[in-house]
Amino acid sequence: MIDPKKLAIKDFVYELPEDKIAKYPLPQRDHSKLLHYQGGQLTDCKFKDIAQLLPQQTLLVFNNTKVVQARLLFQKETGGLIEIFCLEPVAPHREVQRAMQQTSHSTWKCLVGNNKRWKGEKLHLHFEGGTLSAERLSQQEGHFLIGFTWAPEALAFAEVLERCGRLPLPPYLNRDLTPDDTTRYQTVYAQQQGAVAAPTAGLHFTDNVLQQLQEQHISLAYLTLHVGAGTFKPVKADTMEAHDMHAEQLMVSKQVVKQVLQHLGSPIIPVGTTSMRSLESLYWLGVLLRQNPNLAPDALLINQWLPYETVTPPTAPEALQAILTYLEEQQSEFLHASTQVIIAPGYEFRVCSGLVTNFHQPESTLLLLVSALVGENWRTIYQHALNNNYRFLSYGDSSLLLP
Repeated sequence: MIDPKKLAIKDFVYELPEDKIAKYPLPQRDHSKLLHYQGGQLTDCKFKDIAQLLPQQTLLVFNNTKVVQARLLFQKETGGLIEIFCLEPVAPHREVQRAMQQTSHSTWKCLVGNNKRWKGEKLHLHFEGGTLSAERLSQQEGHFLIGFTWAPEALAFAEVLERCGRLPLPPYLNRDLTPDDTTRYQTVYAQQQGAVAAPTAGLHFTDNVLQQLQEQHISLAYLTLHVGAGTFKPVKADTMEAHDMHAEQLMVSKQVVKQVLQHLGSPIIPVGTTSMRSLESLYWLGVLLRQNPNLAPDALLINQWLPYETVTPPTAPEALQAILTYLEEQQSEFLHASTQVIIAPGYEFRVCSGLVTNFHQPESTLLLLVSALVGENWRTIYQHALNNNYRFLSYGDSSLLLP
């Protein structure tokens, strides 16, 4: 049995030439390549044909988070630029959904570019019909706490970001934003504002592809995991035991929990690593709630090693039923939680039986997740993609992995 804590990230490296990284999206979303992996066999396909490639009676699960314009460029009175990148809300609400609807003021964890030039004065950013002000409250490990106030006070923070923020492209694209990015770095089904990075496996889907899926009797479900900047966080530790996995906020409706429960035994395939993290976290949240049915909502957190330290865990139906019972007792239609779960070789999948995903960076936790699903065959899959001119990373091509 593999011990994921002892995994060395240097064993998950491959040569990714710069010219294989897709710097821009294709003119049409669904014209990307799709590498179909099933039972050890590799076939080159087009993404627009995915409906014909999925197993019958599949439940396809999407992450409907929406990327917010989280980069804010403030100009000091002396002319210098300070960039503030909103990571996650702290007060008065930690829950992203509520923080986005907050009016007048809000405190966020942020990254600050050019911080040494910021002497502590209040910064102001003027936008059409209003002003956003930022105050540096404190410095913490790896980030700052920034207090925002704005006028008109009645505006929700989501609206403020929409008016004066910029979309945060992945750092490895290493280029300026284009007008095209504002639509193309969102999925066509994005709804819940709060991510600072797109769930990129979903970028290939079009309304036409979604229509074809329904015609093929593929069931669709939508949950929300707000993708954080931690998704790009490099693994610097020699072994995974010393890597602190980033936490992300998860929101799943009672209806979707029921859908997943009904489909257990049929193929349940997440679109993207974030959807996979969400579905597997759902199982482990059920495990927690079976152990302690009276957990306070803010105690619903899956720590990264829980799946590897739990002795005789319940079945998937038992775990999901525990969530439904909890939601009934809370009289709530939605489960809100946080997850730090790390899916790596040695992980036993409880819900997912395949994955739609792009091609990920070397030495990343996303590559560990792919390896957990397909084993050492990840090397064969990635080498095939490199040899056959697949485009890599966020704007790159796709794969359908059915081990």
